[in-house]
Amino acid sequence: MSLSPVEGVVLAETTPVGEDPTGSDREFVGRSPGQLAWARLKRDRTAMISGAVLVFLMIVAIAAPLIARLYGVGPNDQFQDRLDGNSMPLGYVGGITGDHWFGLEPRLGRDIFIRMVYGMRTSLFIAFAAALITSAIGVVLGILAGFLGGVVDAVIGWITDVALALPFLIFALAVVPTVALRFYGPRDEVPAAFQVAVLIGVFAAFGWTSTARLVRGQVISLREREFVEAARASGAGLGHMLFRQLLPNIWAPILVSFSLAVPSYVTGEAALSFLGIGILEPTADFGRMIFQSIPYLQTDPAYVFFPGITIFALVLAFNLFGDALRDALDPKSSR
Repeated sequence: MSLSPVEGVVLAETTPVGEDPTGSDREFVGRSPGQLAWARLKRDRTAMISGAVLVFLMIVAIAAPLIARLYGVGPNDQFQDRLDGNSMPLGYVGGITGDHWFGLEPRLGRDIFIRMVYGMRTSLFIAFAAALITSAIGVVLGILAGFLGGVVDAVIGWITDVALALPFLIFALAVVPTVALRFYGPRDEVPAAFQVAVLIGVFAAFGWTSTARLVRGQVISLREREFVEAARASGAGLGHMLFRQLLPNIWAPILVSFSLAVPSYVTGEAALSFLGIGILEPTADFGRMIFQSIPYLQTDPAYVFFPGITIFALVLAFNLFGDALRDALDPKSSR
């Protein structure tokens, strides 16, 4: 006997899992949007490779003190006896040996490998902290502007326009040294923690704008939906409306925005340190290492190659994974 479409739907909903009237062991299982996105992500080879690279590099950065202990060399240890009369590393390819895997720095004789490990730790900490702060600010301001509208939207929009109009590099060049001089003298050594905090603050002052505009647009498209109207009619408060009704429905673009913000902060921090206003000596940092390697580009190319290729791989892996994550979270994606 044939079943009508309605009867077929009822049968699919009421048949116990693992049992089927036709004799097959077919199972009706629903999947959440997160599970569907994870399934798409697992099918993407680029996402899996870039994700594995990111996990490996982040583990290396987190385990920097342990690696230094096992390696037997600290980030500021100098090996002057491994340098020649011109302060260049002895041996081939920048002094690469079994004790110094990536060679030594000219002039100071510090181990490049262990300084790269600590430099990665510095860059990733700044990038993740800045991305978290800017995402939080952008989400709060964007969701308020999109839901409340009116004067609140106009004020937040005006602040966003002002922040976008300010040139980031010129602002950083002017503010970072000024803040350091406000608390420390010109001959005082500025603590590394203070340098990190100032950089995160500079990134936070500018980086929230893109997330705020993204969230505002998403909220505007959702605030007239039926579930929002139902919550409003039931007397839900502002906090419940914003963070229990709207926020769970816009987590996907926020997550993608966060994943793409981290590599931009990695390169931004390296650029500021390269210009001499970010992380300063003796703290290990990619930007400072690349800046110091420029005079030795012809005589010791390995000095610039290893930091350069590492930061390139780090940023490329983040960007590839962010693009793959965006495709996986897009329900219209063909992947």
